Amino acid sequence: MEFFKLKENGTTVKKEVIAGITTFMTMAYILAVNPDILGAAGMNRHGVFVATVLSAVLGTVLMALLANYPFALAPGMGLNAFFAYTIVIKMGYSWQFALAAVFVEGIIFILLTMCNVREALFNAIPNCIKYSISAGIGLFIAFVGFKNAGVVVADESTLVALGSMIEPQTVLCMVGVIITIVLMKRQVKGAMLFGILITWGLGIIAQFTGWYVVNPEAGMYSLLPDFSGTDSLFAGFNEVAFKFPSMSEIFGSAESIFNFIVVVFSFLFVDLFDTLGALMGVASKANYINEKGELPRIKQVFLADAIATTAGALMGTSTVTTFVESTAGVMEGGRTGLTAISTAVCFILALFLSPIFLAIPSFATAPALIVVGVLMLDGILKVDFSDLSEALPAFLTMSMMPFTGSIADGIIFGGITYVIIKVLSGKRKDVSIVMYILAVLFIIKLALSSLIA
Repeated sequence: MEFFKLKENGTTVKKEVIAGITTFMTMAYILAVNPDILGAAGMNRHGVFVATVLSAVLGTVLMALLANYPFALAPGMGLNAFFAYTIVIKMGYSWQFALAAVFVEGIIFILLTMCNVREALFNAIPNCIKYSISAGIGLFIAFVGFKNAGVVVADESTLVALGSMIEPQTVLCMVGVIITIVLMKRQVKGAMLFGILITWGLGIIAQFTGWYVVNPEAGMYSLLPDFSGTDSLFAGFNEVAFKFPSMSEIFGSAESIFNFIVVVFSFLFVDLFDTLGALMGVASKANYINEKGELPRIKQVFLADAIATTAGALMGTSTVTTFVESTAGVMEGGRTGLTAISTAVCFILALFLSPIFLAIPSFATAPALIVVGVLMLDGILKVDFSDLSEALPAFLTMSMMPFTGSIADGIIFGGITYVIIKVLSGKRKDVSIVMYILAVLFIIKLALSSLIA
C-alpha cells in the first residue's frame, strides 16, 4: 500500500475501500443506462454492458496507477445520448460511424495531453469560474438525484415540476436523504454507502408489503436480484467490439467528411470540458488544487482519460470520462488511487454479479447525489460577488449546468461572458491569451451545435 501513500494523504485502507464502494454505488446506474441508450442506436445491449464495464475498469485503474487520485471513469452521460440520438438516429449514420468518431477523438486527446494543451486549459480558467464549477456540479448532480427518484418531473408549462410525493420512490428518497445526513452528523463511517443500502432495504420491504408495485412499463422494476439469463451477457460483446465503418461511409462525400469532422469536434469539445469541470469540482472538494489554482499530476489524469476513451471505442462504447459521482467517494474520505482501485473491483464484480448491482434502484442512490450536491455548494462562497465582472460569469457557469444538463455548457457560457465583460469594462489584463482563444472556440462550438441540432 506504500504506492498509494495512504499515510501522507491522511487516510486508511478501510476508508479508501468504503469510499470506492460508495463511488461505485452512486455511478452504477451507468451499467443499466448506457446499454439502453446505445441499444437505441442498434447496438447489442449485452455487448454494450460488457464494454461499459471493461472501459470503466480500464480507465479507473489507469487513473489510480498513473495519477493516484480517487477518480472513477466510465462512459459519460450526455455523450452517449449525443452518440445514439443525434449521430445515429437523427443524422442517419451507423453506430460504427459514431464509434470511429469517438476513437479519433481519443487519439486527438492523447496528442493534446502529451503536448500539455489540456493542462494549459485547466490552468487558464479563471478562479471565479473554477469555484463556481464545483457549485454548479453540485446543483447538477442534486438535480439528477431528484429526477431519478421522481421528486422532480418534466412539465409542459413549467418545464420541471414537483412529482408525486406519495409514491414509494419519492418518499424513500427523501427518507434516505435524512438517514444519510443523520449518519454523517453522527460521524458514522461510510454514511453515504449505508444510506444507499438502507434505502434499498426499505424499498425491498415496500415491495414485499405491496406499497411498491413492480411495473416495468412504468419504470418500476423489481428490487430483488434476478439471476436468470446472465449467461447471455458475453454473447453480444463480439457484435460491438472492434467494429468500425467502411471508408466510404466516412469519405464517400464532402458532406460525410464534413459531418465526421463536426462530430469528432463535438465529442472532443464536450468531453474536454466535461472532464475539466468534473476534475475541478472533485479536486476542489478533496483540496487537491494548490494556491495557484493548479492540479498536481493533471497530465497523468488526462492521459488516463484519453486512453480510456480510445480503448472504449475499440470495445464498443461511447466516450469514457471522469465521473462527478467520484465526489461521493471523496466525501467519504477517499484520497488516493486505492479508492479508484476499489471502485474498479466493484465494476469487475458487477460483470459477474450484475443482477445484484442492477437491482439497486436509482431512488436508493439518489440520496447520496443530493447530499453530495449540498456539500459542493460551498465553492461559490469563494467568489467575489461585489465584483459583477466576476459574479455574472460565476453565476452563469453554476446555473447553466443544471439548466442545460451539461457541465461543458456551463463552462462555455461562463467563459464567454467572462472575456466579454472584462474586455468591455477595461480589465483586459485579467484575461489570459488562452481565455481569448477559448472564448472564440466556445462561440464556434455553440454555432456548430446549432447546425447539427
